[in-house]
Amino acid sequence: MIIRQIGRIRDKANSFLMRELADRNMKGIAPTHGDILWALYTQGELPMNRLAEMIHRDKSTVTALVNKLVEFGYVQRKPGDTDSRISMISLTDKGLSVKQQFYEVSKLLRAKAYKGLSEEERKTLMALLTKVHDNL
Repeated sequence: MIIRQIGRIRDKANSFLMRELADRNMKGIAPTHGDILWALYTQGELPMNRLAEMIHRDKSTVTALVNKLVEFGYVQRKPGDTDSRISMISLTDKGLSVKQQFYEVSKLLRAKAYKGLSEEERKTLMALLTKVHDNL
């Protein structure tokens, strides 16, 4: 029952994000790209394997997501300085130009999700969800 509810919450959150991104003409960005953009906004250029570790996805999934972001001009890929087998991922000027909008959309989603919850309820909710995550 709880897993079904979590799935429904994710579906609603993704629908909300898609509408907000479309309203801002953020072409090509989907909710699945959010973790990658967040990592690059907060950490700067990253090797592909580190990016995959940070967002808890396998490298092939991250490669597909990064390829889409490259296609739409938000990030770029280049070989590492010391090892050309390593792909370094960084934001382009276009990727940097949507940073503020990205944070605004994230803030709107959090406000919508936490509406009517006290700070104590938020902490309790996160603690319980973390326990469920760890159990799985």
